[in-house]
Amino acid sequence: MTPPDRRALRDAFGGFMTGVTVVTTREPDGSALGFTANSFSSVSLEPPMLLVCSGRSLSSHDVFATCAHFAVSVLAEGQEDVSNVFASFKGDRFARIAHAPDANGIPVIDGAVAKFSCRRVRSIPGGDHTILLGEVTGFTHSDGLGLGYARGRYFSLGLERAAVFADSTRRIVAAALIEQDGHVLLEETPEGMRPPQFEFEAQGNLRAAMEARLAGSVILGSAYSIFDDRQTNTHYTCFLAQATQGCALAGRLVPIDDLAGLTFETPAIAALCTRFALEYGTRDFTLYVGDEASGDRHEISKEP
Repeated sequence: MTPPDRRALRDAFGGFMTGVTVVTTREPDGSALGFTANSFSSVSLEPPMLLVCSGRSLSSHDVFATCAHFAVSVLAEGQEDVSNVFASFKGDRFARIAHAPDANGIPVIDGAVAKFSCRRVRSIPGGDHTILLGEVTGFTHSDGLGLGYARGRYFSLGLERAAVFADSTRRIVAAALIEQDGHVLLEETPEGMRPPQFEFEAQGNLRAAMEARLAGSVILGSAYSIFDDRQTNTHYTCFLAQATQGCALAGRLVPIDDLAGLTFETPAIAALCTRFALEYGTRDFTLYVGDEASGDRHEISKEP
């Protein structure tokens, strides 16, 4: 049997939407260890059990595989920075992230929507990972929403809902930054350039409406910018998108590197396109939520 292409298989696995967790324990000398994982699942209610997978390539793998206790913190919306620290930061991760010990003395992450304290029952070899089977000895949880992850990107159900279901007394506009081979499709207006956009009279599911308008031409991705432009009395939602082969949408394909030198229809659209050009180089895209002058940015594309 020919081994499957690793990248293709990883992409296929990535179609399954998960949450994001931080798994923690202590070394025999008391030092805290932790890593980011989305391979997590409940196993049993009676007795209460869960599992999480530890990559065999992790420097901390052997400690987790033999520890007496470990903990799992299910990250909340907005905790992308916590995920990234425990995924890639090489220094003292716990010095950068607020935490507290559980009843077993294992650190758990402040602000997590659920925290599980576990006694390790068994470590099961599973290819390039080890499955840690744990008996839940204690837990806490809140009513908040967890941080999501799918196809190499974070997502937030609460923030996505703001894009999916428009609720505004303003003019409702949805647009798409449609990328193709290092270019982005733009429309020309008397005031300047803008991404292709559609106006909707009724409030409702903007993602579904955009997918219907763009059917066969693009693959619609994550929400990229959600804001109220008070200068134009517009509730504006922009999605990332990828042109399909044979895309027949009208407009002008502009090299992404040239976006900074263009004149745009409004200052808000200029800021959006400038940010897209900066983030495109690393694909570290962020979701902007606010108004035309200020708002918050939430990371949507780093892998745990």
